[in-house]
Amino acid sequence: MTGINPKLIHVHKHQRDKMVGAVLEESLRKQYGRKNIRVVKGDSVRIMRGEYKGVEGKVEKVNTEHATFHVEGIQREKIRGGQVKVPIHSSNVMVISLNLDDDYRSSKLQGATNKGESGASSQKTDEKEKKKEEDNE
Repeated sequence: MTGINPKLIHVHKHQRDKMVGAVLEESLRKQYGRKNIRVVKGDSVRIMRGEYKGVEGKVEKVNTEHATFHVEGIQREKIRGGQVKVPIHSSNVMVISLNLDDDYRSSKLQGATNKGESGASSQKTDEKEKKKEEDNE
């Protein structure tokens, strides 16, 4: 059967968008405080599984219906001649650099890191204040 996966026919677009997520590289995990992210056009990815394992390139096109995307430089030759781009599933890649041209995406990522840092530091200060109060009593 060609076309969209029958299980995904009635899934809402915003839920399908979450299915196009990929794991972040270790340095990006530490920088942004998250393990995975939705892949968008312009992100650089490294393929971790399959025939093209180890190949790196930029994302050219994202297909949310199939949770796949096309990476530049990854093509297969057709039987009749000519080249066709190979769709790569999002679960088989790792994001190695992000496209931060979108202000909303970059501010959301920066907000996630600020929340993580401030949340941890505020908990530490709360614990210190509690200890001081206990010592004073």
